[in-house]
Amino acid sequence: MRSAPSGSIIRTDPVKAAAEDADYRRLFPYHVELCALSELRKKPGLGVPLRSGMGGHSILYLHGVCRDLTAGYPVLKFCEFGDRSVGLSVNSHYRNANWVAADGPDFLWRGALQPGEALTRAAYARTQEHAKAMGFLDGIEFHRRFFQGKPAGMSERDYMYEISVATDYAVRFGRDAYRARVPLDRERMGRIIGYLNDLNAPYREGKKDFNWRVLNNNCSHVAHNALAQAGIWAEWKTGIFFVLAAFNFPVPKNEFVDLVERVNDLPVGDVKAMYEDEVVRRCLLETGALPAAPGALASAEPAIAENEVYDIAGLRLIFYDNPYWGPYRGRLKRILTEPRFLDLRENLSHFETLYAGAQAGRKVARVSAAEQNFAKLYNACIARGAARVAEMLARLDDIQQARVETAS
Repeated sequence: MRSAPSGSIIRTDPVKAAAEDADYRRLFPYHVELCALSELRKKPGLGVPLRSGMGGHSILYLHGVCRDLTAGYPVLKFCEFGDRSVGLSVNSHYRNANWVAADGPDFLWRGALQPGEALTRAAYARTQEHAKAMGFLDGIEFHRRFFQGKPAGMSERDYMYEISVATDYAVRFGRDAYRARVPLDRERMGRIIGYLNDLNAPYREGKKDFNWRVLNNNCSHVAHNALAQAGIWAEWKTGIFFVLAAFNFPVPKNEFVDLVERVNDLPVGDVKAMYEDEVVRRCLLETGALPAAPGALASAEPAIAENEVYDIAGLRLIFYDNPYWGPYRGRLKRILTEPRFLDLRENLSHFETLYAGAQAGRKVARVSAAEQNFAKLYNACIARGAARVAEMLARLDDIQQARVETAS
């Protein structure tokens, strides 16, 4: 069996991975994932030839969020029922949308494949037919220049779904995936929904055409700025002059590492440090939450191993970093080896310790009225977090015990 992405988390057992994901969704019905995807290399002679750059691609996955199927265009809303989700993709193909959304979780990651099923030519075709029936490209127009490679006899609609495979849906058909999960409450998820719908509105209304730009308006900008609406970090400005943007712009793998650290390594027990972080302060004052919270996990999964359609040997996903002594490689290695980043129980126990230390270490000091108000909200947030962690650890015990009893 092919290994997971280099130096990475091993999630090659589809049954175990599915069970872990189900446990997570039961504890965190609203969560978001920033997903960094590797390059894509399609084998020759299999439909339209496709090959992407080693900078990779980014998907924003929203659990508890659905497409509005009455809109005839990509519009998001809260799911009314069921364990449902969507994955958003930003692509240079689109003319009248910044992003499109495919239904998840299963179809987003592995298309119409069953867990452990090989990717054959027949399964590849079956997945495209399922995508067309789903209609996630309904209302979407591509820039005309992208139809230059359309084979004679293929309809434009079929071509659109063909060149979107493994980028906008069924992404693990040909790409390795690094995934950073962040639990959210309904209010903050609502902020993300509103932001993303507003982002697409001018393109839907025909007021302007969308033009993807690698330096100042790429797939990572959208994922990053959506998370900014939830108070995770500061917004990344788009449309910056390209010469300036070239020195600092978001790329998928960097964003994966930055997010995992942001939501796990903030000094949660230090109220002064939390107050001095402008984004943290605003997040707590506006939403009653902190960006770092239990349940923020990293994972990585390889592309489908038994694969007739894509070349999956040595897929690359680079950092925007110095290749010899840049810090990102060491930071990634730490994420991929410390259990608190990878395992739900270890992560919950880590935050249980953090919250206990924060509650035990409270100090009375002379502070401004603004700091006093922040400290009051902070203490309440820490107390809620401690109670929530205890509840989740107990629920996780019950869930896993029930699974053992069912299996026996």
